[in-house]
Amino acid sequence: MDWKKSFQLASVYVGTIVGAGFATGKEIVEFFSQYGFMGLMGIIISGLCFIGFGVKIMILSIRLHAKSFHQLNVHIFGSYATPIINVIMCVMLIGVTSVMLSGAGSVFQEHLQLPKVTGILITIFLALIVLIVGTRGLVFVNTLVVPILICFSLLLAYLSFQLPDFGKNVLEGTEFQWRAVINSFAYAAFNISLTTAVIVPAAVEIGDERTVKMGGVLGGLALTIVLIASHLTLVQLPLLTSYQIPMAVMMNELAHYLHFLFIIVIYGEIFTSVIGNIYGLERFVKKKLSIHSLFIGIGILSIAFFISQIDYGTLLSVLYPLFGYISLIFLLLLFVR
Repeated sequence: MDWKKSFQLASVYVGTIVGAGFATGKEIVEFFSQYGFMGLMGIIISGLCFIGFGVKIMILSIRLHAKSFHQLNVHIFGSYATPIINVIMCVMLIGVTSVMLSGAGSVFQEHLQLPKVTGILITIFLALIVLIVGTRGLVFVNTLVVPILICFSLLLAYLSFQLPDFGKNVLEGTEFQWRAVINSFAYAAFNISLTTAVIVPAAVEIGDERTVKMGGVLGGLALTIVLIASHLTLVQLPLLTSYQIPMAVMMNELAHYLHFLFIIVIYGEIFTSVIGNIYGLERFVKKKLSIHSLFIGIGILSIAFFISQIDYGTLLSVLYPLFGYISLIFLLLLFVR
C-alpha cells in the first residue's frame, strides 16, 4: 500500500466536496445545523456514506478499468438509462454553477457592500479568462484554499467551544426528525454523485485497491471532522437560517481580524467550484457539438447568470435538496450493484 498516494487521493476527495456551499456554511445549515442535535447525528450518517460509498465507487472503478464516470454510469444504470442520467447530471451542474454565481454575488453584497450583480459579473469575467488561458493556476489555488478553509473551520469550532452557551446550543433539537435523517443521505448522495467525475479516473490511475480504500477512508473521515467542526460553530449563531454566508458572520464575531482573509478564501472556493463545473459541462457539450470552448462557456454562464439573480439562500435551499433527493437513486443503485 502506498500511503503517499492514499493521502493524495483523500485530498482530492475532500477538495472536490468542500465546495462553495460548504465554505459559506449555508449548505451545512440547510442539510444539518437547522435541525440542532439531530443535524449532528445526520453528519455522522453522511460521514459513513462518504467512507462506504466513496470507497465502493473507487474500487468498482478499478475493477471496471473505467476511464471516466460515463463507464461507471453504464455499469450502474445500464446503457439505455445512462444518456438520461448524463443529461440530469448536466442540469445539476448548471444548477450548482448558478448557486455558486449567486453565492459570489452574496459575498460582494453582504460583506463588501457592493451590488450582487457586480460580484456575479466579475466572477463570470474571470471564469472566461481562465477558460481561455487554462487551469494550471486553479490546481494551485485549490491546494492552497482547501487546507486554509479546513484550518479556519477547526479554529472557529475551538473559539465556539469557549462560548458560555456552547453545550446548550449543541444539545438543542434532540427530538427525532425524519427529515434530518433523509437529508443526511441526500447530502451524501448529492456530493458523491458530483465527485465521480474526479474520483473515478483518480482511483483508476492509482490502480491498487488497498491504497484507494485507505484514501477513501481518510477522505471520508476528514470530511466528517470538518462538517462536525462547522456544525458546532454554526449552531452558536442565533437565527442561523437568515444569513447568506453564516460562516463569515461567525468569523466576524469570533475572530474579526481574520474576517477579510476568510472572505477571500470563501470567494476562492466559489471561483474554483465555478471553473470545475464549467470545464465538466464544456467537455460534455464538446463531445456532442463542435463549438469553440469559449462560446460553450459563454452559453453556460449566460444561463447560470439569469438563474443566479434569484436570492442565494433561496436558490441553494431549493436546488440542493432537490438534487440530493434525485441523487439518492444513484446511491441506492450503487448499493445494489
